[in-house]
Amino acid sequence: MSTQPLMTDRPAPDPRPATPAHRVPKGSRPSRSSRSSRVAALIPQLFLVPWALVVAVPLVWMLMSSLKTNVEIYNSPFGPPSELRVGVYVDAWTESNISAFFLNTVVVVAGGVGLTMLLAVMTAYVMAKYPFRGSRALYYLYLAGMTFPVFLAIVPLVKIVQSLGLFATPVGLILVYAAFSLPFSVFFLTAFFRSLPEELSEAAFIDGAGHFGVFFRIMLPLARPGLISIAVFNFLGQWNQYLIPVVLNPQQDEERSNYVLSQGLAALALGENYETSPTSMAQLFAGLLISMVPVLIVYILFQRQVQQGLTAGALK
Repeated sequence: MSTQPLMTDRPAPDPRPATPAHRVPKGSRPSRSSRSSRVAALIPQLFLVPWALVVAVPLVWMLMSSLKTNVEIYNSPFGPPSELRVGVYVDAWTESNISAFFLNTVVVVAGGVGLTMLLAVMTAYVMAKYPFRGSRALYYLYLAGMTFPVFLAIVPLVKIVQSLGLFATPVGLILVYAAFSLPFSVFFLTAFFRSLPEELSEAAFIDGAGHFGVFFRIMLPLARPGLISIAVFNFLGQWNQYLIPVVLNPQQDEERSNYVLSQGLAALALGENYETSPTSMAQLFAGLLISMVPVLIVYILFQRQVQQGLTAGALK
């Protein structure tokens, strides 16, 4: 009689340890370190909220004030306007001569930024890629120019501009804007050109490209984020410049048609004509908002390039 093992329907025991039903598998629950890292990343964002309010509240207040009358501005400075007086912007553009101030500013800033970029790009590229005897001393001289306050050079600056016959002219302002913007531009672009790889220029020279070809076809496209960043900084600084135009661009006629925007708005704020018109203060606020529009547009359009330009040198 043969003996056979008894077969049962009981499954074989699982060698793996049983997992309690209440236990959450590892990885599905965030660890304590990940939660702390999220909190640490959230803290800087919380500080940005009050900073955003500090920036946004004055803009909203200016917008509401531009739609009020003088009586509403003085009696209820933080209240909403009784009605939307959009025509005040047209009055500010025409009656307050904002259009002439705006056009003069566009001409002067376009010339100043263009001349600054032309001189700074060539100077920075030569100092970064073609060092010569005295280049380091020249570089430190540009650095020293960054620490020189503008108001210390006012008197000799007026004498120089007058001797050149450029006093109270747009050309004089353009040259002075470019002169005071050059030190920082050269300092920034020199460091940026030094961060660009030498292998690309050497390969271009081997392929038969000349110095101008390497500069215009290789280096300038690579330096585009840095060029846009420094151009935006120069635009913001020259657009908001006030001291230099006040000294070098005095009033020439009763309408102040030669004023740039910062001069014109300051003159309108201090002028006696704003006591007669019922919407005079609203026109002033409208002029301030008009002067801010180009700055906001430039930054919104080029904010990504500015961030890339500021971080490119550190990443390479």
